[in-house]
Amino acid sequence: MIAMSVNEADLADVEKQLGREPRGVVAIAYRSPDGTPGVVKTAPKLPDGTPFPTLYYLTDPRLTAEASRLEVAQVMKWMQARLADSAELQADYQAAHEHYLETRNAMEDLGTEFSAGGMPERVKCLHVLIAYALAEGPDRVRFGTEAVALAADRGLRGTAIPADWPTCEQLGFDAHQFDEAAQ
Repeated sequence: MIAMSVNEADLADVEKQLGREPRGVVAIAYRSPDGTPGVVKTAPKLPDGTPFPTLYYLTDPRLTAEASRLEVAQVMKWMQARLADSAELQADYQAAHEHYLETRNAMEDLGTEFSAGGMPERVKCLHVLIAYALAEGPDRVRFGTEAVALAADRGLRGTAIPADWPTCEQLGFDAHQFDEAAQ
C-alpha cells in the first residue's frame, strides 16, 4: 500500500469523484483493484496555507458511501465501547495515532497533536479510518482494518477493496451484526 505519485489524469478522476477540485493532493495513497483512485495523501497545509490535518482522504464514492452506511449502523459506537474496555485496542489506536502524526509531520509539522478520526481516544470518523487502513495496509490501525473488512464483506471485495483483505471472520467478528441498524 505504498503511496504513488499523482498525475493530471489522477487529479481529474479525483475531481469527478469529489465533485470539486481536489486540494493539496501529493499522491494517490491507495488505488482500488480496478485501478480507481480510492485514497489521496494530502499536504498538511493547503496551497492557500490553511492547515489540513487529514493526511489520508477517502475519495472513491463506493468507499465513502459504505463508510457512511457503517457510521449509520452504529459501528463507531461498537468500536468506541471496545476501545474503552481493551488495553490492547487502546495501545493499537495510540500507536496508529503516533504513526499518523510522524508521517504527516515528516511532510510538514503543524505543531499539533491532533491526528484524525478521533485518535487516540475516540472513534469518530470511519471515512478517515478506512482511508488510513487502505493507505497503510491491514496491519496499521485495527479499527480501520475492521471497517474495511466490513465494507469488503458487504460486496466491495475485489472491486473497491483488495480480494485478499482480511475478512470479518478472520478478524473475529460477525459481518452481519450491523445489518438491521443499517436499513
